[in-house]
Amino acid sequence: MFSDNKKGRDQGNMADFSRNQNKISEGTKIVGDIVSEGGFRIEGTIEGTFKTTGKVVVGKSGFIQGTLECSDADFEGKFSGNLVVSNTLSLKPTAHIEGEVSVGKLAVEPGANFNASCSMKGGVKSLSKPTSSESKQPQPAQQGQGKSA
Repeated sequence: MFSDNKKGRDQGNMADFSRNQNKISEGTKIVGDIVSEGGFRIEGTIEGTFKTTGKVVVGKSGFIQGTLECSDADFEGKFSGNLVVSNTLSLKPTAHIEGEVSVGKLAVEPGANFNASCSMKGGVKSLSKPTSSESKQPQPAQQGQGKSA
């Protein structure tokens, strides 16, 4: 009777990891690797590799140097290194980004400093080559031409 309830609670807690918010406060410096499933708010400094399946928010006093991999990121602070954001990277006016960036979507507000090489995942449909069926359609000038008697 008790084991079923406990088992259900444990499974529920495992699903809540992605909703947890971790905070690294101003004045805190972490050197090394961080791996998490929860979101982060960074006001301090991180040097190293930082991987999370959650969202990362870097406040005005926040600084990350190294590699950051996350689902979404909002920057007001600074970043230097290799940044991989699977969904949306939002840069506020006080943001300063340097290095290599790979994103799904990019939103840059006026005033943000973005000195990086950037690649966006996914293709842009309007710039793609026409499909074989589109290229085989007759041109208007070719229609209406016929034999003259």
